[in-house]
Amino acid sequence: MTEYLTPLDASYLHMEDADRHANLGFGALAVLEGPIPEHAALMSALGERIAACPRFAQRLRRRPWDLVASTWVPDPTFCLANHVCRIAAPGRGTDDELFAVVGEVMSWRLDRNRPLWEIWVIDGLSDGRWAMLVKVHPSIADAAATVHILAGLSDEGPAHGAGHGGAAGGRRSPTGWQHAVRMASSLAAGARNGVQRADQAVRGAAEFATGLLRPATALNGPLSSRRRYTAARVNAAEVDQICRTFEVTVDDVALAALTESYRNLLIRRGSSPEHDSLRTLVPAPEAVLLPRLPIDEDNPVTRLRIVHARLAQARAAADGAGSAAAALARAIPPPVTAWATTLISRLPQRSVVALAANVPGPGRPLTVLGCPVSEILPIPPIGLQLRTAAAILRYDEDLFFGILADYGSIRDADELARGVEAAVARLLARSRARRGARDRHGLSLVVNV
Repeated sequence: MTEYLTPLDASYLHMEDADRHANLGFGALAVLEGPIPEHAALMSALGERIAACPRFAQRLRRRPWDLVASTWVPDPTFCLANHVCRIAAPGRGTDDELFAVVGEVMSWRLDRNRPLWEIWVIDGLSDGRWAMLVKVHPSIADAAATVHILAGLSDEGPAHGAGHGGAAGGRRSPTGWQHAVRMASSLAAGARNGVQRADQAVRGAAEFATGLLRPATALNGPLSSRRRYTAARVNAAEVDQICRTFEVTVDDVALAALTESYRNLLIRRGSSPEHDSLRTLVPAPEAVLLPRLPIDEDNPVTRLRIVHARLAQARAAADGAGSAAAALARAIPPPVTAWATTLISRLPQRSVVALAANVPGPGRPLTVLGCPVSEILPIPPIGLQLRTAAAILRYDEDLFFGILADYGSIRDADELARGVEAAVARLLARSRARRGARDRHGLSLVVNV
């Protein structure tokens, strides 16, 4: 039975076609405790586990001018060695040197003449560690499914992953990028068919057009061909404590921390953060949220409460819109999808300035050939003239923030990561102070009685 690429997934190819510097691959980086297994044993294990994902042995066959949808076909020259690469980290193998390798790997497009995935085995890390980087094109898997693939390569198997069958061609929950593409497709469908429920797309078009008139910022603009990667790590239990104290969610805390870090970055660059200058694409189940994060607010607790309120408002506004957009996107012929996506990809988009995605992590600690996985770091893509993107993943006892940035324009990407850690520390201090005050107040009441 012929399997066709959906219009939604085909749009990723069109985005890359429209910008020679765009590279929309998702990644997941597992850092493992050594010693690294023998190469033959590792290749044998990976080959056996990858065989469970039929899509990993298929490539895309595209038609001229995209008049007919692309199809998935078996790759007659498939060879595992073409997709599993082994390299050594430079220097002493510190985290910074590992992240430099990740940035380079995420700079390169996947070869469309082969199945659209790679695994990079990275050895030579400090403290006897090694790493495994899984890189997958979004036409195969989204961020959650990429983590699920990584879990499927572990000794525990895919049952402990976070997604559901992305690599095997199963249904996936849409990501922020997919919702952005759906919006582009909905605009085209509304114009072509006069669909009444295109009102959400029309509002999105108006906001997009308004964004064309905004002045450029450091966070928007043309991309270079290279990427920088960095990461932040905070204690998950401490984040949970902040959530209990202020009655918010992990998403709220993560976005508030990112907002503070972006604020400090812009101030360091001599910009004055405006109340509407950090509109962020936040993926949610069957919807796309586009809250304006309170980058103008200095008080960390007030900022956290505003983030909580604006996310709630954004969810209410988006309720039901995602399914309508999806229905419209499915009705569009491939040439119309290609035209709409290419057009939007080439416009100087300035309405949205960042992407922040919460990626479900594995449900329990993992091992690969007996080597414990100490960290799993998510790697989001950047495109549509967004020069930074962040993904948040919870694994074991920590919350990891993976940040991908344009190499040429965001030279201070590492300061974004350090700013996230500092912002969470500030919220934790406020949380402990408030809980301490409550305890003292409660004690004084008991004494007075």
